Amino acid sequence: MGKIYVFDHPLIQHKTALLRLKETTTKDFRDLAREIGLLMGFEATRDLPLKKIKIETPMCETEVNVLEGEDVAIVPILRAGLGMVDGMLSLIPNAKVGHVGLYRDPETHKPVEYYCKMPNDIEHRKIFVVDPMLATGGSAIDAVELVKQKGGKDITFMCLIAAPEGIEALSKAHPDIDILIAAKDERLNENAYILPGLGDAGDRLYGTK
Repeated sequence: MGKIYVFDHPLIQHKTALLRLKETTTKDFRDLAREIGLLMGFEATRDLPLKKIKIETPMCETEVNVLEGEDVAIVPILRAGLGMVDGMLSLIPNAKVGHVGLYRDPETHKPVEYYCKMPNDIEHRKIFVVDPMLATGGSAIDAVELVKQKGGKDITFMCLIAAPEGIEALSKAHPDIDILIAAKDERLNENAYILPGLGDAGDRLYGTK
């Protein structure tokens, strides 16, 4: 059974609050999303396996811990998920990046797939599917399913803002994955937008409407 974890780190809470401000500029929104992605990634990679190696310091030979392998894949849900990738890559520069393209039908609010490309060895990697918003859960459910169809097994979903409805739907559809959240919000409105939320993350990241 996967875990659901809402981050309580003061820096994550502070930066998420700044994201919500309607006055936050596109540049600042982009910077904040990257920084929160980095901070969340720091905690999310806590369980990466280590191995011991011998090295020479300027003083003597010693044994130290290093990563057993940087077998990580980051899979953003296009396009807003791209805003979280650079922060994680700054921590794990050798991670591979896949992409899932989904858009929400304005009438049905259901996700529609238009692109999916994964690393060839995705089945051997620890996978982080990232998207700023977890609203109805439809896009996240479909993205995780696409990753599984490509062979992915060890999957964690990371988002900045989540509604209870989306958390419940995703955990029910994929009970085997972990869900990591910067902030859990109150509910969805009649148009399936998160309240209090932060607006449309993609538009705010890229200055579009």
